[in-house]
Amino acid sequence: MGLSQKDPATVSGSAGESSTTISQFQNLPENTVASMPPPDIVARIRDFVSTPFTAAFCAGGVAGAVSRTVVSPLERLKILYQVQSAGRNEYKMPVFKALGKMWRDEGWKGFMRGNGTNCIRIVPYSAVQFSSFNLYRRTAENWAGRDITPLERLILGGCAGITSVTFTYPLDIVRTRLSIQTASFASLAKHTGKPPGMWPTMVDMYTKEGGMRGLYKGILPTIAGVAPYVGLNFMVYEAVRGYFTEPGEKNPAWYRKLAAGAISGAIAQTCTYPFDVLRRRFQVNAMSGMGYQYTSIWGAISTILKEEGFRGLYKGIVPNLMKVAPSMASSWLSFEMTRDFLVSLSSENDEPL
Repeated sequence: MGLSQKDPATVSGSAGESSTTISQFQNLPENTVASMPPPDIVARIRDFVSTPFTAAFCAGGVAGAVSRTVVSPLERLKILYQVQSAGRNEYKMPVFKALGKMWRDEGWKGFMRGNGTNCIRIVPYSAVQFSSFNLYRRTAENWAGRDITPLERLILGGCAGITSVTFTYPLDIVRTRLSIQTASFASLAKHTGKPPGMWPTMVDMYTKEGGMRGLYKGILPTIAGVAPYVGLNFMVYEAVRGYFTEPGEKNPAWYRKLAAGAISGAIAQTCTYPFDVLRRRFQVNAMSGMGYQYTSIWGAISTILKEEGFRGLYKGIVPNLMKVAPSMASSWLSFEMTRDFLVSLSSENDEPL
């Protein structure tokens, strides 16, 4: 090779190793370096999702979606019972006959009517509820320097319930409207085409019923019922779960968790159910043809007691209790399984909720 000819620049290795030319580097695929993530990015993601707050948030969302989908037909039937006032008998029948009527009138879609919106609502609702309770609990324990008592668990659970309701209530009221708009109530106008979906219903309520006030109708009886319900649910579940845990055992078996969830849900639902009836009535209060126009909570209670008796405050309790066992059991079980899996990803293994 002459002096005028230059060898391509090389990057020399150690003694005895071959050198690599720059032209060889240029022939490497362009995305080779870009596709290589930083060595600790996976560890960072694992540590983020395994923190107690994030794990509880994600697990709560999973728990909500699973539990609501499992019991969607009974959930919708409960709402149809709740909003049916005195003198209206379209769904004045036993649970299984009512489910059969729903199937004949609307088919499988009738069983799932409003469930998509319900899942869109329940995922953030349940996620906020579980994660906020976890945050409140840890804050209280750090401040007091001890584990919280059952009464404190009741109060903090109530605060978590209020937090979750405040963030997601517009989706709840829209879900109620979607659940009844295609039901065979003779007093309701029939839809000739495809019924409006979630967003059109929400926009219609916003424009015709007072803006944000229309999307928050019934929020007060909802909070009045949700706060004690969620508080009781957390308090009773932990108590029953502890009772079902064998000495020296960290976690009870899965079927004991199922039983604890079913028991806690049944107790909490029964104690707070009249508030749920009031919530549904106020959510459809502005719809023509429902047979009532309540102006206050106490006015609604007195009207229901006068026209429908004490049983009016518990309309829909049978399908509600029928759905409580599978709903709360699947909710708590899926929550604990998802949360424990996410927490196990951490190298520090933080103590879960």
